[in-house]
Amino acid sequence: MMEEQSRDTVEGGLSVKDEEVAALDTEEEDEEALPHSEILDIFEEGLARLVQDPLLCDLPIQVTLEEVNSQIALEYGQAMTVRVLKADGEIMLVVQNATVLDLKKAIRRFMELKQQREGGVKHVSWRYVWRTYQLIFQGEKLEDDKMRLKDYGIRNRDEVTFMKRLRKK
Repeated sequence: MMEEQSRDTVEGGLSVKDEEVAALDTEEEDEEALPHSEILDIFEEGLARLVQDPLLCDLPIQVTLEEVNSQIALEYGQAMTVRVLKADGEIMLVVQNATVLDLKKAIRRFMELKQQREGGVKHVSWRYVWRTYQLIFQGEKLEDDKMRLKDYGIRNRDEVTFMKRLRKK
């Protein structure tokens, strides 16, 4: 016990723990001294450097934490990409054991972020979208939201088609 105290004590009589607290207090004062706009600028500069990393260079400039985490999961083999074909063939990232519902949620998140970044429609009725459109993989409709994509045979880099449902008469 005595040895721990002597190890923690430094020349000035302050313990290492006291110095850490003093350093934290100084950092907090420095942070409080910066206006919000400067902190935001520092954050955006750091984020821009982060997005230049080869693993994250495919991400948009206004990236979200969820997009960064998804990209990292993809690099570690914990996620897979699924290309959703409609007009523009966008790529969705989903976890390896994702369900059809997870893919639908990824499509929704992607479209909402795209609308925020580009402007456009403020509200989309996703209930209407999924009643009117369906996902198809190799001619098979992905109807069961609880079924895993693997069970449909969907693997990394496969293509799923977003197609309008045919009317039932």
